[in-house]
Amino acid sequence: MTTWTDHNADRPISLTAPSGIDRAAHHRLDEAWLAAAWSHPSTRCFVVSGGQVLIDETADGRTELVMTPSFEAPLTEAHRYFLGIDEDGVSYFALQKDALPGRMDQSARPAGLREAGLLLSARDVGLMVHAVGLENWQRTHRFCSRCGERTVIAAAGHIRRCPACGAEHYPRTDPAVIMAVTDEEDRLLLGRQVHWPEGRFSTLAGFVEPGESIEQSVRREVHEEVGITVGQVEYVASQPWPFPSSLMLGFLARATTTEIDVDGDEIQEARWFSRDELRAAFESGEVLPPYGISIAARLIELWYGKPLPTRTVA
Repeated sequence: MTTWTDHNADRPISLTAPSGIDRAAHHRLDEAWLAAAWSHPSTRCFVVSGGQVLIDETADGRTELVMTPSFEAPLTEAHRYFLGIDEDGVSYFALQKDALPGRMDQSARPAGLREAGLLLSARDVGLMVHAVGLENWQRTHRFCSRCGERTVIAAAGHIRRCPACGAEHYPRTDPAVIMAVTDEEDRLLLGRQVHWPEGRFSTLAGFVEPGESIEQSVRREVHEEVGITVGQVEYVASQPWPFPSSLMLGFLARATTTEIDVDGDEIQEARWFSRDELRAAFESGEVLPPYGISIAARLIELWYGKPLPTRTVA
């Protein structure tokens, strides 16, 4: 496997730009420090609920994550997550609630990462990705997988401990490979999943299995889904994808065969595209480009040679 080294020189992949936030993990077990940080007047916090936060437009046209000083925050004890500190020493916390708070001015609106990830600053996106990932895990891992006892939150939201057997459980991250596959004619392979609407095509992807290298996973997934054999595999970049808990590992892969045989279970249709064919399909509406937030869009752009047409979140 080789590594692609110039994949994001000009256009960072969404959700991966440096946020300027130090996660300061060494403070997560220091209850006295956390209490002092929470009480500090500069501390800022925001609510996360169901993968959504509140965002708002500023007078100068920017979009920001709605945050408040900690002393104005909704009450919660167990579901308060420390996210880190910025270069000015400001601490940030996320509060997990059953619903987002109302806003008196009615200007803020709820948004998930697919929308907010394209609008917010790198700092705000980094905080939101961290918070949404913790919330997803906290909501679905409340019981000990060893003995079944209800677990309790520790380490400022980054551990769940079992009071019965002493087991510690950590946030789940599922590695998944996503690959732009090309053939000897430099055509690109795109597929459409069975539950996707007509016209929505993207790169192939799948989860890494136990005992499998990521290179093996790329070759297995492509062959299982569309019957194509892959040879050379080049790593490009990774992207956190908390929908609910994936880490997408992006690759360029070269096919050694071209005859498509879709599995019919996961992939409904797959096609080879030249650049001219894909451009025409975009222009006619026959093919919808991936959402700009996804690493799939960047992988396709590496082959396409320029930005894809913009597609907004419906």
